[in-house]
Amino acid sequence: MRDAVTAETIAIGSELLLGGRVDTNSLYLTDALSVLGIEVRYKTVVGDDCADIARVVRTAVRRASLVVLTGGLGPTLDDCTREAVARVLRRPLGRSATAHKQLTAWLRSRGRTPSASQLRQALIPQGARVLKNPAGSAPGFLVSAGESWIVALPGVPIEARQMFDDGVFPWLRRAHSRRVPLIRRTLLTYGLAESELERLVVDLVPTQSGIALGTLASPLGVTLSLTASSRPADKRVRRSHEATREPPVRELIAQSLAAMRARLGSLVVGEGSATMEQIVGEALQSHALTLATAESCTGGLIGHRLTQVPGSSGYYYGGVVCYSNEAKTALLGVDPALLQAHGAVSVEVAASMAEGIRRRSGCAIGLSVTGIAGPGGATPTKPVGLVYAGLARSDRPTITQQFQFHGPRDLIKLRASQAALNWVRLALLDR
Repeated sequence: MRDAVTAETIAIGSELLLGGRVDTNSLYLTDALSVLGIEVRYKTVVGDDCADIARVVRTAVRRASLVVLTGGLGPTLDDCTREAVARVLRRPLGRSATAHKQLTAWLRSRGRTPSASQLRQALIPQGARVLKNPAGSAPGFLVSAGESWIVALPGVPIEARQMFDDGVFPWLRRAHSRRVPLIRRTLLTYGLAESELERLVVDLVPTQSGIALGTLASPLGVTLSLTASSRPADKRVRRSHEATREPPVRELIAQSLAAMRARLGSLVVGEGSATMEQIVGEALQSHALTLATAESCTGGLIGHRLTQVPGSSGYYYGGVVCYSNEAKTALLGVDPALLQAHGAVSVEVAASMAEGIRRRSGCAIGLSVTGIAGPGGATPTKPVGLVYAGLARSDRPTITQQFQFHGPRDLIKLRASQAALNWVRLALLDR
């Protein structure tokens, strides 16, 4: 492998191009490789076409010393990653005894007899090393490609991650034990646009420190990142640090991160991989409070997100999806006259929903969401994306909040759930 190790990830699957599924494997791999000081310089997504896959793999091995593929290792005819890699390497595919044994053992442990199509998964390019799949049937492999290496992993995230952690990461760590790892720290923020956040914090990163400030906007907020090599590659930067006795990069990053937290205040949701639902759960737990939800336009998404966190039963009572007016009345006690006078999407109904769920659940906090997710249902005074949230507490007056979101239906629902959870977070901070 080349001395200067760079990597490229290739996500394989036509569904990734058609909008049916999101590639999360590349993000995981990028973070895992950075621990070893291996920088991912390129990311490619390609459909299930053998010629197309071979073309992008051929390009990747010319410009990266490590190429990690995810997807296309299954039993169906459109799973042709094996064939594409063999074509690039100009090596034949052969039935691997190791892969065959692993595959048949996994299937039989689940009471299944391997079919001819499933046994295709045991075909591996000649000279490749088989990677065991601890969570599925498709074996992976790694193989030399001149000065580069190709690693092929399944597309199913849990399979790809376990195979990488168990089989690839230890191999890379042994091969690159002398490399300097990258340090990367992140903050999740909510409430300001990407450009405004950057303007607020850019001066908090020391110049000529080798630390790169990054921003990544998403419907869930903006992530700020600080990334640097733990030992600057630029000799001039390194000598400058040594001559002036500046703190090491890790300490500089920690100082910058602390300064960002201080300046941004409640805009900071959490650090690292922390999610909004985790942070809200921790806040509820620390205050010994319980929460119940009443959801209309989000259709239970808030409850789903809260219960994704292990241990959430300690603070989340449960919720109701009250989509129709009749459900709002029957399940929460919302007055039909209120619905008639103001409509389901209104301040008044949001407040009544929050009070209803808090009263009927006996929780300290009741959270409600009602809105127009679209694409239909709008009126001249109530556009698509209009959402009202209500927050009822046992010790304080009920409050409401109006939001206006944009985008397709699923994005409005996601943004509404994030805004509502953030509102709970801020309420618990007394902001």
